[in-house]
Amino acid sequence: MTQAETLSQTLAQTFKGQLLSNKLEQGEVTIEVSASDYLSVCQKLHDEAVFAFEILIDLCGVDYSAYGQDEWKTDASANGFSRGVSKATHGRLQFGDELPEMQGSRKRFAVVTHFLSIKNNHRLRVRVYAEDDAYPVVKSLVDIWNGVNWFEREAFDLFGIHFDGHPDLRRILTDYGFVGHPFRKDFPLSGHVEMRYDAEKKRVVYEPVSIEPRVLVPRVIRKGVIRPGVTRKAHEQRPVRPEDEA
Repeated sequence: MTQAETLSQTLAQTFKGQLLSNKLEQGEVTIEVSASDYLSVCQKLHDEAVFAFEILIDLCGVDYSAYGQDEWKTDASANGFSRGVSKATHGRLQFGDELPEMQGSRKRFAVVTHFLSIKNNHRLRVRVYAEDDAYPVVKSLVDIWNGVNWFEREAFDLFGIHFDGHPDLRRILTDYGFVGHPFRKDFPLSGHVEMRYDAEKKRVVYEPVSIEPRVLVPRVIRKGVIRPGVTRKAHEQRPVRPEDEA
């Protein structure tokens, strides 16, 4: 039995009904807990010798509102790629647009945390969903791993996820007057405003966005088109596939 399999079984035995999921994929263990159990589970992961996750490697937010959606609509084709562009996806949202309704019962915002136990040579990923999509809140882990302070501030800044119990929850990457949370799927790719330095006013000024969101359409290779880097002779001598004649 591998270390990851042993860890997965120990987690199942220790937390029992507290785990919403316990998956072992690609040699990595990922557990999911509810927001109400998040703090107590993490406390045990830190304190109990069988786990001893003394290091919190990373914490990040996730917005699942566009999960499973794609800007590109690809149809099966024997002639390479046949792609069209759909405007009803998050890649083309502009200010004031609303996201398409989420499919299924999945909550929108989640916090994903990665732990390391040097003592036991274990790694673990923990995911917790915020219960309220309109005002996402999860417990802060600062009292257990004080190094998570800036990670939680980053998740708050970029995703708008609030961490209950954090001693100094404020923006860390964006400007003081920044509007919105730039990693949310309903945040326009072009942003809300442009900023530049005004030499006459001798300060940074904010102006309305002058560009429109757009998505680059990939170049499609058609029959008879020579690819870059391929000589005409090599192109003419290439074997002809049945689908090329379609």
